[in-house]
Amino acid sequence: MRMLVDILAQTFRTLWAHKLRSFLTMFGIAWGVGSLLLLVGLGEGFRSGQMKRMAEIGEDIMFISAGRTPAVEGSLNSARPYFLTYKDYQDIHSEARYVRNASPVVTRGDVRSVSEFASANGQLTGVEPQFSRIRFLPLAQGRWMNEMDEQQRRLVIVLGSEVAKNLFPGRPVIGSAVLLNGIRFEVIGTIRPVGRGENNSTNMRSYVPYSVMSTYFPATGEQQPVDALSWINYQPRTRDEHKEAKLEVRRIVARNHGFDAQIEDSFEEWDTISGAKMVGKIFDAMNMFLGSVGLVTLALGGIGVINIMLVAVTERTREIGLRKALGATNRNILAQFALEGIFLTVFSGFIGMGVAAAIMAALGSLPSPEGFDTPKLVLSSSALAIVSLSIAGIAAGLYPARKAAMLTPVEALRQD
Repeated sequence: MRMLVDILAQTFRTLWAHKLRSFLTMFGIAWGVGSLLLLVGLGEGFRSGQMKRMAEIGEDIMFISAGRTPAVEGSLNSARPYFLTYKDYQDIHSEARYVRNASPVVTRGDVRSVSEFASANGQLTGVEPQFSRIRFLPLAQGRWMNEMDEQQRRLVIVLGSEVAKNLFPGRPVIGSAVLLNGIRFEVIGTIRPVGRGENNSTNMRSYVPYSVMSTYFPATGEQQPVDALSWINYQPRTRDEHKEAKLEVRRIVARNHGFDAQIEDSFEEWDTISGAKMVGKIFDAMNMFLGSVGLVTLALGGIGVINIMLVAVTERTREIGLRKALGATNRNILAQFALEGIFLTVFSGFIGMGVAAAIMAALGSLPSPEGFDTPKLVLSSSALAIVSLSIAGIAAGLYPARKAAMLTPVEALRQD
C-alpha cells in the first residue's frame, strides 16, 4: 500500500511539473469524450422527438384512401378513379384476419360551427367509436363517443382543443350546444392539445358519430357515391403483421372495385409502421456516424497521450536510471508510467462527460425546437467511452513504461 501511495504521489508531482503539457493532453481527451457524448446525445434527442411526434398520430396506424387504377400497369393515362365506400370498411372489418381495428372516416372542411359565444371553422370528421383506439385522442374533459351514440345517431360532438377554445373562450364546454350548419349538437367531450403549435390539424378537428355524419354531412365531390369515405384507418393485429394486413386490405378493395390488387399504382396509402422503421434506420445510421466522429476525436486524444508519455520517458531517462540505481524495480517504473497514462485518460474522460452532461442540462432548460427532445447522456455511449479510455490509458502508459523499465541504470544515467 505504501508503495502505491508513493507511486501516485510521484505521478502527481510529475504531472504538476509539466502543467501545460498535461493540461493540453487532458483537454484533447476531454474534448473527444465530450464531443462523442454530445453528438450521440443530440442524435438521440432528435430520434426521441420524432418518435413522440409519430406516436401523437396514433399507435401502428395504416391509412388507405380513394385512388386511381390504371387499366395497364404503369400507364397512369389510362387510370380511372374509384372511391372507398362503407362496404369496403365492412368487408375489411369482417374478412381481414390480420386487421385488429378499423374505422371509416368522412371529413368535411366546409361545415360552419357556431356557439352562443362565437363561430369557428374547422374540420368536421365522422368516425365510429373504435377510432379512438386507433388514433391518439387524449380526452381533456367529458367522454368519447360510444356504441349507443353511433347506433341511435345521437347528435353529439367531441371538440378538438383549438375548436373548443375558439367556440367557448373561457366558458364551460361540456353539455353546451354547437350548431353545425344550423343543426344542434351537444358537446360531450374535448380533446387535449396534441403536438405543438396552434396549427396542428388534430386540434382543429371536431368528431361526430359516423352514422350522423353520413346522414347530414356526407362526403362531397364529383362522381362520389352516397356512402363514399374520405379514407379508412386501420391497425394490424400485431406490428410485425402490418404487411399481411396491407395485402388483405388491398385485395378486398381491389375485389370490390374490379381491378388487380397487384398493381401498386392503384393504391393511395400511408403506413406509419414502415415509416417508423425507416426513421429508426436513419437515426441508427446517424448515431453511428456521429459516434464515429467522436471516436476519431477520442483516438486522436489517445495518440496525443502516447506521444506525451514517450516524450516524458525521453526527458526523464536520467531520473529513471537514478531511481533504479537506488533500488526501484522494473515493476515500480512500469506502474508509475502506466498510472500516469491511465490517470490522464480516465480523469480527462470524466471531465469531458461532466461538461457534456452540463451542456445537455443547459439545453434542456431552453425551449426545444419542434420534433426535438432534450439531449441526454446515452448509457451505451458512456460505457463505450469509459472502456475506450481505459484501453487508451493502458496502451498510452504501458509501451513507454516498458521502454523505460528495460533500461539498465548505467544506460539511463549515461543518457543526456
